[in-house]
Amino acid sequence: MRTTTAWALLLGIAALVSAWSEVNQQAVDDVASGKLKEAKASWWGFDAIDATACLQAALDSGVPKLTVDNVGQPWVVEPIQLASNQEILFEKGVEIAAKQGAFLGGNDSLFSARNKENITIRGYGATWRMHRDDYAAPPYKKAEWRHSLQLMSSTNVQVFGLHLLESGGDGVYLGTGKQWVTNKDIVLKDLICDRQYRQGISVITAENLLIENVVMRDTAGTAPQAGIDFEPNHPEERLVNVTMRNCVSENNGSWGYVLYLPPLSAATEPVSLRFENCKAIGNTGGSFGLVTDNTVDEAVKGTMEVVNCQFEGSKGPGILVTNNPPTGIRTRFENCTVSECNTGSPAAGPIVLGNRAGADQDTGGVEFKDCVVLDSLKRAPMSFLDMVGGLKASEVTGNLILEQDGQRTDVKLTEEVLKEWMPVLALKSFPKYDLATASFVPVAPNADPSRYAMPALGLRTVANAVLYAAGGETVRLAVRQVQVGKYAGTVMPVVVTGPEGAEVAEVEAPFEGDTTVEFTAPTTGLYRVKATPAANQMRFVTSSHPLSLSAGKQSVHFISATGEVFLYVPKGTTEFGIRVSGEGLGEGVKAALCDPAGTVVEEKDNIAQTYVLSATLDAPSPGEIWSLRLARPSGMAMEDFYVTPLGVPPLLAPSKEAVLKPE
Repeated sequence: MRTTTAWALLLGIAALVSAWSEVNQQAVDDVASGKLKEAKASWWGFDAIDATACLQAALDSGVPKLTVDNVGQPWVVEPIQLASNQEILFEKGVEIAAKQGAFLGGNDSLFSARNKENITIRGYGATWRMHRDDYAAPPYKKAEWRHSLQLMSSTNVQVFGLHLLESGGDGVYLGTGKQWVTNKDIVLKDLICDRQYRQGISVITAENLLIENVVMRDTAGTAPQAGIDFEPNHPEERLVNVTMRNCVSENNGSWGYVLYLPPLSAATEPVSLRFENCKAIGNTGGSFGLVTDNTVDEAVKGTMEVVNCQFEGSKGPGILVTNNPPTGIRTRFENCTVSECNTGSPAAGPIVLGNRAGADQDTGGVEFKDCVVLDSLKRAPMSFLDMVGGLKASEVTGNLILEQDGQRTDVKLTEEVLKEWMPVLALKSFPKYDLATASFVPVAPNADPSRYAMPALGLRTVANAVLYAAGGETVRLAVRQVQVGKYAGTVMPVVVTGPEGAEVAEVEAPFEGDTTVEFTAPTTGLYRVKATPAANQMRFVTSSHPLSLSAGKQSVHFISATGEVFLYVPKGTTEFGIRVSGEGLGEGVKAALCDPAGTVVEEKDNIAQTYVLSATLDAPSPGEIWSLRLARPSGMAMEDFYVTPLGVPPLLAPSKEAVLKPE
């Protein structure tokens, strides 16, 4: 009995020794004095329960070269801050593990370098592990920024050989630590970004960036869920001299490689990107996608080369270029292969060009050289998704090599071929109705305020509305922000401007829950309300005054909204239309245009690409209220769709009583 007790005591002491080790004070002092230029992290001690203080002290020591040694157990840590002018070697077999129960802050990343320089990290055979599933439940608040490694406005950083596993955000995030200061001279090489929550890698801003021999796989959790996403937030950010070489993006929840660049503009430093010998395999969303802004003089400029790349087995397009005008980014695909892609949208091609709601230029400026398309479906290899109407693919040149049923055909991309594959979507045009030059009054000024609300109509990205108020009246408006999918919640700006253009109210609506916007109308007229829910959605829950959604400058962006909205057809109108479009690739809506008696004049189901519901009146309108009925489509999913009235005031009201008419 005594022997057993003694052995238990000895084992307990051994466990304590293995869980904690003393500081090597002499070595630490020699580092501090500058006598030693190389050090081991364990000199600052080791605690198997929480080694944060030990590892952080080692990094903060300023030693030029630090080895994080393999002590036989994981280094369990809370968020760690990197230091400038340091080379860090993680020995083979070392595991850095995020402490469970920690990382409660939405921006808590495993390692961070903010405004740092001259850092080299080597970790061949080492793993940085977080706990993605833990962060999806209390006590954690939902967030998408618990990255394995975040570099913020940092310069000359090289990272080699690490296995980055199961972060609560991205494997690597390149953002800003100081406004408009980009990351510069960055190398990411021989990394594995495995099972991240949001992306394998996110690049917000970078200049002189090399990503080489990097695997990005099995991303899942919250959108965009890409292998890598280039997504600047402001025109002042940049993507200059960016190269990806010998990389693999596979089995991710959305895209393999995606560049979402609408926040950049013509004033941005021209982008320059090159992709060499990269692969996208089995990604759910698509293989390679480029999206820019497509409005006059606004699209970002620059060049992009995609050479010797393979895009295989994606449910979405193998190549997608949308909203990029010929005057924007000049793009070249050379010796690339697109194999069995866009299988989820058999009506479209493996290569897709297109535009988005609000575009006013053709899409193009793309060259294909000896690119092979292998497709078992009987369809054109390239298609155009027009979400506006009347636009087309322009300045698309080169050749494609088509392989189908054992046959190989080299096709030159002539104007005739492109017209056959991508015919222009001809839509009836109507004169533009200028809201800025008209005055409006309510049809029913003394209606029950409950008729002014639209709590069931979800709006996304940017929600524009107008309401009518007389001078001196108190206006109360309640808005609600609602989560879409797993997008993280942020505050939603809501701004109200008066008839003279001056701001009369501004609030930041918190994520979820109702927020009241209240102001006293300084004068009589239309007040413009702009809310920005971004990736999530918002709803106008209540309103004290007549309220209508506005499509004056951009379409009303609905999300999963069903029901009936109303519009005013002014006196003397002989014809008008309503432009409706889904998201093009598998998301649509059913819509019906109804006359004042409620009779359906035209109905269209499964609207994915742009369609115009139109009405030609037997006699000029006396001034009357028509409606648009929105319903779920019969043959596709319903989520995002867009609506714009044409030839009439571009306003959509939730009821007849809320309609505004020209004065």
